[in-house]
Amino acid sequence: MDIQNGSDRGQKMNIIINVGRQLGAGGHAIGRMLADEFKAKYYDKEILNLAARESGFSEEFFEQSDERRGFLRSLFHIHAPRVSDNSFYQNNFSQESLFKFQSDAIRHEAARESCVFVGRCADYVLRDYPCVANVFITASMDFRVSNVMQRRGVGADEARRIIEQEERRRAEYYQYYTGKKWGHSSSYDLCIDSSALGLESTEQFIADFVRRKFKI
Repeated sequence: MDIQNGSDRGQKMNIIINVGRQLGAGGHAIGRMLADEFKAKYYDKEILNLAARESGFSEEFFEQSDERRGFLRSLFHIHAPRVSDNSFYQNNFSQESLFKFQSDAIRHEAARESCVFVGRCADYVLRDYPCVANVFITASMDFRVSNVMQRRGVGADEARRIIEQEERRRAEYYQYYTGKKWGHSSSYDLCIDSSALGLESTEQFIADFVRRKFKI
């Protein structure tokens, strides 16, 4: 779906929805529903494949560093897929390089068509894009623990540990690249608790917000 640019009624603009999410809050499912609702392309880990193609490095390499800082320190101890020691030094390869390839892929897709991006600092990467809605999805800890238990087949204590560990990584990654606090309301247009309404009603609430924001 595209809309008229307010400054130029003859120019079509893509709708971009960036979804930040707590682990287990249903951000992936809600993102997919929003993509279906607005006939937009959905990108979560799919953006890693695009970044891999852009850079020439393997998708596995991007997956291992996905939304976490400090991964490349391990290059001194392990062999990264399709990355030789020579290519590492010759290309001045770094975590920032990975972020740049990923960001370039996000910008490229946003320019081509309407998109829903989940995570990957897309709200910051597309901060100057004219038709963007930035949403953060939270949920109660009990709701998130239950979802992680079901999805990963673990007990409550392990689910809580996974949530705390993964969210710490996400927060560090987001703050490092954006200078902003992950999950803080000032970074988003809308923050919503999916455990209050359920996933489908949360998606409808967000979709209504997007339509009102862009007057469509």
